[in-house]
Amino acid sequence: MEAAVLFNQEAEEAVIGSLFLEEDLIKDCTLIPEHFYLARLKRILWAMKRLDEQGKPIDVISVVEQIGTQNLEKIGGISYLTDLAGSVPSTANFNFYQDTVLEYSQKRKAIEIAGRMIEEAKTEEIGSTIHKGIQQLMAIEQNGMDGDSGSILPCLTDIYYDCEMEIGDITGIPSGFNKLDQLTGGFQESDFIVIGARPSVGKTAFALHIAVHAAEEHISLIFSLEMAKKQLLKRAASSLGHISTQNLRNPRKYFDDLHWAKLADAMGKLSLATLHIYDRAAIDISYIWSQVRKMRKTYGEGKKILVVIDYLQLIVGDPKHNQNRQAEISAISRDIKHMARELNVTVIALSQLSRGVESRQNKRPMLSDLRESGQIEQDADLIAFLYRDDYYDRDSEEKNIIEVILAKQRNGPIGTVDLHFHKEFGVFEDVEKGDKVGIEK
Repeated sequence: MEAAVLFNQEAEEAVIGSLFLEEDLIKDCTLIPEHFYLARLKRILWAMKRLDEQGKPIDVISVVEQIGTQNLEKIGGISYLTDLAGSVPSTANFNFYQDTVLEYSQKRKAIEIAGRMIEEAKTEEIGSTIHKGIQQLMAIEQNGMDGDSGSILPCLTDIYYDCEMEIGDITGIPSGFNKLDQLTGGFQESDFIVIGARPSVGKTAFALHIAVHAAEEHISLIFSLEMAKKQLLKRAASSLGHISTQNLRNPRKYFDDLHWAKLADAMGKLSLATLHIYDRAAIDISYIWSQVRKMRKTYGEGKKILVVIDYLQLIVGDPKHNQNRQAEISAISRDIKHMARELNVTVIALSQLSRGVESRQNKRPMLSDLRESGQIEQDADLIAFLYRDDYYDRDSEEKNIIEVILAKQRNGPIGTVDLHFHKEFGVFEDVEKGDKVGIEK
């Protein structure tokens, strides 16, 4: 009898069934997972809310995908979901079901508060106990029902259920390099990432590799302020097909049948990639912002978007700064960070380094080597530098090795990852097994 007083299983299941029957109802659903008594229904509503945030349809298949097949037993299996989806003939009584679930949630909280008041009244000062109890009882009606009120409870719920779900180690956009992804967990949405290197070290090739790899599953936008679209696509084809860039300059002279087959395969892969390249001569931040916003609207919230800017110091600044380039770059850096957060995209901006690095004995870049470094260093969530020892020393034992130095990572460790760099193809590869990844806590 006590359980029947504390929750109404039929009403809770009817709410979920209605959301399956008419998926747009999720936008009118003011309930949050904490209002439900049954744990399995809490998880299902959490999954539905997440799907709605991502712009994805709400049905049995999408809910299973969101929760993960490995977690199906916790919600009663696919059969239970299917039963729920077919349990409600009409959504006409949805508001009644929702109000009933809320009412029972309030009853449970009221009983819990009353129980605490009884226990505290035995030992605590009675006036304080009554005052605190009345405040808690008055707050019950507002909890979780006031939309975007700044309440942290829905976010805490998300964090809790995120921890329960098995989502794997890579939560962002993979770079295509296993050891780098071990450090970063992939490039995260809303993050502003800066990749710095001296000229001709390989930063454009590196960013292009990441963008093309990401475009196989996600959306990649490249804003190229230095190279034309055709040049970038030739580089991408060279990398994908392992074709020498020298040979690609004059295919009629240097290509054999194998080269033509490799080129055809590479061009086929590029044609299937969701890759957009913007190569206008003078690009300012407002143009970048408008194009990214357009792509976000086109592809919806459910798609991850990677934005690559090559490179930061070539973006046209606001003339109001009166030729103060440092102020211009600072404003551009802030705008890029705001864009990443507002549009929920991952932004990789390439950056030149100052010549100061050349005057040191150890020429590995540091944060202070970023041009106009102050604001960039503050805004960026992750800063990586590319370093090649054979760039400075032709006799170096580290031939064709490029170091990716994570100098700053707001939400993770810093460290160094070694990659093989095949300059003739513009190809980067993970080093062999057994080579170390340097990680600093």
